[in-house]
Amino acid sequence: MMISLVFFASVREQLGVSQECWAWDESLSTVEALLASLVKAKGDQWGKVLLVPNLLIAVNQEMASLSAAIRDGDEIAFFPPVTGG
Repeated sequence: MMISLVFFASVREQLGVSQECWAWDESLSTVEALLASLVKAKGDQWGKVLLVPNLLIAVNQEMASLSAAIRDGDEIAFFPPVTGG
């Protein structure tokens, strides 16, 4: 059971990876649980990038909150905050 992780723009640059497959199980039932698992496995740099309050997250190409459910086969994408002028 796997999920796909996709990283865009400055998130991709800071982590040094554009996409990755991640083992999924029932303990990773929400975006928040996934983030905790990633930071625990990958380290402080991932925490600095992924645990910012304004990080944008999409589950299966729909914007999602930290409490959004994730399932086997889902795609979770991470975007930097949008700035405009």
